[in-house]
Amino acid sequence: MSGIPHDHYEPGSAPEKWLERRLPVISLIYDTLMIPTPKNLNWMWIWGVVLFFTLVLQIVTGIVLAMHYVPNTEMAFASLEHIMRNVNGGHFLRYLHSNGASLFFVAVYLHIFRGLYYGSYKSPREVTWIIGILIYLAMMATAFMGYVLPWGQMSFWGATVITGLFGAIPWIGHDIQQWLLGGPAVGNATLNRFFSLHYLIPFVILGLSIVHVWAFHTTGNNNPTGVEVRRGSREEADKDTLPFWPYFVMKDLFALGVVLVVFFAIVGFMPNYLGHPDNYLEANPLQTPTHIVPEWYFLPFYAILRAFTADVWVVMIVDWLTFGVVNAKFFGVIAMFGSIIVMALVPWLDTSNVRSGRYRPQFKLAFALFVVDFVLLTWAGGMPAEAVYANISLVGAAYWFAYFLVILPVLGVIEKPLPQPETIEEDFNAHYGEGAAAGKATPAE
Repeated sequence: MSGIPHDHYEPGSAPEKWLERRLPVISLIYDTLMIPTPKNLNWMWIWGVVLFFTLVLQIVTGIVLAMHYVPNTEMAFASLEHIMRNVNGGHFLRYLHSNGASLFFVAVYLHIFRGLYYGSYKSPREVTWIIGILIYLAMMATAFMGYVLPWGQMSFWGATVITGLFGAIPWIGHDIQQWLLGGPAVGNATLNRFFSLHYLIPFVILGLSIVHVWAFHTTGNNNPTGVEVRRGSREEADKDTLPFWPYFVMKDLFALGVVLVVFFAIVGFMPNYLGHPDNYLEANPLQTPTHIVPEWYFLPFYAILRAFTADVWVVMIVDWLTFGVVNAKFFGVIAMFGSIIVMALVPWLDTSNVRSGRYRPQFKLAFALFVVDFVLLTWAGGMPAEAVYANISLVGAAYWFAYFLVILPVLGVIEKPLPQPETIEEDFNAHYGEGAAAGKATPAE
């Protein structure tokens, strides 16, 4: 599985040998658990197990909820009330599922920021990064469709606004929009399609996640130094690594337990905190909410979408050059999807030879501003569509694109990095001492 030398599974008993010759599942599990892992991984490497747990949680709770949900515009809202009031444990299952989506995105954003800071997208892990972005896009599609299913006011009008974006695409937009909706407007066909896809895509995410894990097991794990594990011999590799079991499994399980304490506290005591009040009213096509907003995890990109109004000079120039084909609405759509595309292209946009941001002082400042920018866009995306918030969103969108398209390429040329350790063992000893290097302690930066 990995180029790092390590022990492989050898079947002992006759049944194990029989199964190994026909279906080597035990050796696959063994190689996964015993894979040599850089011993200096810090606590930012725990979000993978949180994401996997949350994905399983969402699939299991989603299957049970689907047994009672009715994907029909006349009965969808009532079926949710039935689940909440009449199904044994129904309210708990629904709150687990709805808040599980938020946990999913909290974990994935921290997972992405960790990858961006420590350069986990750099060679030879570009494919791993691209697969991760595909998982993220599938998560966004699943979450959006799931938000429509309760058939509340914000569900209906959010679907109307978001699917209307595809109508802004020149020439083919109207046909794409009708294909998505299953008709001229959001209705019963839309709800059925979204329910089917919301049920299906999580299994696609599960498959992509397996490929994602397979990919980094092939290239080896990145680590906070960005220095690769020595692969010359088994002895050298052992100085840089520890087996995934039991060291990192126990560390991940402890971190998962801490995260779940917070998660279940939210589910138990404030389950509706992240929900919009209008979504507890049944959908009414004749009454538009005062302020239409998506779920919080879409807000940064919603802010970018709304930032490019008709009076922005870039929009005006592009509109004039394209003879009105790329108007403000279509420009916003391009910017929204483009903000994710530039993130996917970061392995080729970052020109620095140094992988980890730990040794790049100017990059640290730019990255800190990028994190602040993400928070700012999240806040602005939840505000009313007024000029002051549009201007703040425009500044945030400008820095988002500048970070990927200007700052990263330029820093790779002009930045002078700090000295890096020669090996992972050197970094580990500097943080935890020789005793820990002998395997007497686990990394806990």
